[in-house]
Amino acid sequence: MHSRLLSPAHHPRTPSPAPWAGVVCGALALALLILVAVRWSPLMRLDRDIAEALHQRAVTEPGLVHLNRILTDWLWDPWTMRALIAVAVVVLWRRGSRVLAAWVAVTTLVSSLLQQGMKAAVGRERPRWPDPVDSAHYASFPSGHAMTATVSCGLLLWLLHRSGCRPWIRRTALAAAAVSVLGVGLTRLYLGVHWPSDVLGGWLLGAALTAFATAGYGRYAAGPRTDRD
Repeated sequence: MHSRLLSPAHHPRTPSPAPWAGVVCGALALALLILVAVRWSPLMRLDRDIAEALHQRAVTEPGLVHLNRILTDWLWDPWTMRALIAVAVVVLWRRGSRVLAAWVAVTTLVSSLLQQGMKAAVGRERPRWPDPVDSAHYASFPSGHAMTATVSCGLLLWLLHRSGCRPWIRRTALAAAAVSVLGVGLTRLYLGVHWPSDVLGGWLLGAALTAFATAGYGRYAAGPRTDRD
């Protein structure tokens, strides 16, 4: 029997998130970016206080550090998230939904380019510790792990919603996505490789991009042609 999973044909007019969601998240991300760029003292102080508290705990709990490293380096690694998107793109392409497949692929590519471009532009240093429990390279803002998880999970949830799959599948996927997006941000903080505002920035930018991409496709699919997928 032909699986309904990821197939958009059953609900071609499934509503997408409103563009205002992207505007709100984008505006908040821009405000945060400005505060980080000018090194606003209250934010810097809050970042430092939270990071120091988490690091002091991490150095005393090697078992929990190991668990967090497994989660962040394997389960929620950006390449793991991109691999899930790649699978979805291939499935969509093979089923003839090539515009939708390309839309998802381009959104993922834009996400990677945006986060790397912002890292280079802001050039924020990562936390430095005399006794680090993990390491990471390149600039700190925004968190690539947080942004990639937000975009990937958001796109996958959107595709499942479009597919018309059973409610329990959507609920399970939503719970898994929420745990992944929140969890990966917490692992980056616990391991001391990001400031809290880096993670928040990744979440906001990822949410904004996903909202704009899905809303944009919704407008495209609602056009006069009926073979948009």
